[in-house]
Amino acid sequence: MPKFRLLVPVVAAVAMVPLVPALASAQGLDWKPCVSIAKGWDADDQRTECALVTVPLDYSDPGGRTIDIAVSRIRATGTRTGAIVFNPGGPGQSGMKMPLTMSESKASGLLEHHDLIGFDPRGVDYSASLQCDDDDAQPDPSLSEKDQARFLADHKAAANAACFAKDPALVKSFTTPNISRDVDRIREALGEQKIGYYGVSWGTALGAEYRTLFDSHVDKMLLDSVMPPELSVTTMDDDQAAAGENTFREFAAWVARYDSVYHFGGIEPQVEKALLDLRAELAAHPRTGPDGSPLNGETVNQFFAYPRRQWVEAAGQLSAIRDGGAPAAQPDAAASPKTGFGWDTERTGGNFFQQNALLCNESPSPRDFDTVWQHRLDRIKANPVAGSFGVYEQMCVGWPVPATQWQFSAGKSPLQLVGHAFEPVTPIGWALAMQRQIGGSLMTVEDDAHGSLSSLPCAAAAVTFFDTGQTTTQSCPGEPIPAPKA
Repeated sequence: MPKFRLLVPVVAAVAMVPLVPALASAQGLDWKPCVSIAKGWDADDQRTECALVTVPLDYSDPGGRTIDIAVSRIRATGTRTGAIVFNPGGPGQSGMKMPLTMSESKASGLLEHHDLIGFDPRGVDYSASLQCDDDDAQPDPSLSEKDQARFLADHKAAANAACFAKDPALVKSFTTPNISRDVDRIREALGEQKIGYYGVSWGTALGAEYRTLFDSHVDKMLLDSVMPPELSVTTMDDDQAAAGENTFREFAAWVARYDSVYHFGGIEPQVEKALLDLRAELAAHPRTGPDGSPLNGETVNQFFAYPRRQWVEAAGQLSAIRDGGAPAAQPDAAASPKTGFGWDTERTGGNFFQQNALLCNESPSPRDFDTVWQHRLDRIKANPVAGSFGVYEQMCVGWPVPATQWQFSAGKSPLQLVGHAFEPVTPIGWALAMQRQIGGSLMTVEDDAHGSLSSLPCAAAAVTFFDTGQTTTQSCPGEPIPAPKA
């Protein structure tokens, strides 16, 4: 089984060049080209404008300490009918580049009638980002797997505590309701009575919270790759493990269809047994490949989690291992299990501590290592392939404050949900549960890709929705699974 580990992305954050914060006024925000005022901005981007919106740190104390929220914009190219605010998820991911990204996507038609608005949530990059050092100490490999895991959890908890102590009031403010209130301050600064909203991944929870608090200020809302209506990092790990187990069975069934190529068996149970036997063999008897790469049970197991678009590669590598060869290369970041909602360990934007803080501020998960470890053992027993991939519950070991859970409610504003039939990151069951909680119409994308709507031809449905308010319950074809070459 893969080792229990804390996966900590390397984050290189940037800071906004000091400028006078732009406040809501009769003249609106003081927009300037981002390239002229934002450190690290891509010099080739001459379209995106930036500004700052000042908000209260604590909304119960509106006259107290304030922080600045960075906002970006690309103006509508045609007759303007409103603005759409975007959030890419994480939590902890930067949204400042989303207007540009969306304007170059299959959903670019949104720009014809809408200003596209991005922002960095509080605690992320340009918006009051809190920079902290991670403890990268590694345990003695001679320790038991549990003791190695305890070592990593203790060090991560100490690093979290040190970062928390830098600014406790700011860290406690990293919550979905507070960021929703920040979005409404952005709306006011834009001079809009109502705004559209397009959220992906955790951004769907932010949208659900904004609609709960400010439904009368929502024009239209689209939520892609939907979070569950109740946050529990324990349940998240459980549900993602169950989805990953399903992915393995689907992969085995696909391999069986091409038995003339891969020779693992002609029916799904035969392939599943052959793959698990291969994993067990290398777990018991690791070897070194011809290129010097280690071949063990973990090497095999990570190929079971490859996305559908890379099943040809995964099956080819597994058959090469079985036949005495070795992978041409280790799995790349795009293929490996993620450390979060679409995150990988090489991201250079966003703030991983903000993700950690927000999830733990809002999830009533256990804070003690022994309970988390037992949950992991139970998860592996129930899901022997994907149970060891969980990363969320361990993040909250030692977190110093209790959680305040989400409380979403239904609204009257037009709502389009988008779920992905085979996705293991935000399983389709979460979209169904959110729909029961807050309403809306559910569009199903037939793929396993996280937040992929804007990259598909059926992104036209999003453009139609924001232009007309017309929702859909139709299914949408995703990218086809490639077939192996004969």
